[in-house]
Amino acid sequence: MKIGVCIKQVPARDAPLAIAPDSAWIREADIGFEMNEPDGYALEEALRLKEKHGGEVVIISLGPERAKQTIKEALAKGADRAIHVVDPLFHRLDPLASARSLAAVLRPEAPDLVLTGLQSDDHGFGQTGVLLAELLGMPHATIIIEIELLDGKLKLKRELEAGWFQRIEAPLPAVLSIQSGINKPRYATLKGIMAAKKKEIQSVDRSSLGLADEPTQKLERIYVPQKTKQTEFLTGSPKEVAEKLLEKLRHEARVLP
Repeated sequence: MKIGVCIKQVPARDAPLAIAPDSAWIREADIGFEMNEPDGYALEEALRLKEKHGGEVVIISLGPERAKQTIKEALAKGADRAIHVVDPLFHRLDPLASARSLAAVLRPEAPDLVLTGLQSDDHGFGQTGVLLAELLGMPHATIIIEIELLDGKLKLKRELEAGWFQRIEAPLPAVLSIQSGINKPRYATLKGIMAAKKKEIQSVDRSSLGLADEPTQKLERIYVPQKTKQTEFLTGSPKEVAEKLLEKLRHEARVLP
């Protein structure tokens, strides 16, 4: 069984973020990066499926050269090999362009199963997995909290709203978006770190894939919301104050019909 796992390198959660001068992205100098947390759960689930059913876990990652640090972490945890789609400006891609890039390198691999995290910690669109399934022509399910492979089919448990769950079956091959908390991701062992140095990382320049770069959405600017406050004292009799307050709640704050 060949399992492809899409992972993304994102700014560390405790990194001091500052907006770049062009307001198009954050200033990446002097901040740390780490594996996208939801993707870590997807990787762990792939490794558990491999340990139970055998096969191969292949990492697919889109990003600049620094993304190799995260790829090596995944290899140290137990993945077998990796494909790195190199693009120093990958943060400018919309979800469809990212999915097209991942699909271009996944298609020749013909994986039995593709796992992604539910969303990324930086952009948080939550669309890449769904788009990837469409591009690969595979069935797809999201918010997966349990996977069981039985008789060549996937038995899945999905987390819905308000404490509800859904159990479904899906054929293989398939693409699944994994919910955070499905498992407890492992740490890389010293043995795994040493073994990762000998594992293959295939680098593919995104420009060589022949993909169209026309964006389907455009990011105008990133900015920090300005904190403002205004205090107004309402005067008059209690009835008059109540009427004024009701008027403001209805027409200014618009919290009342």
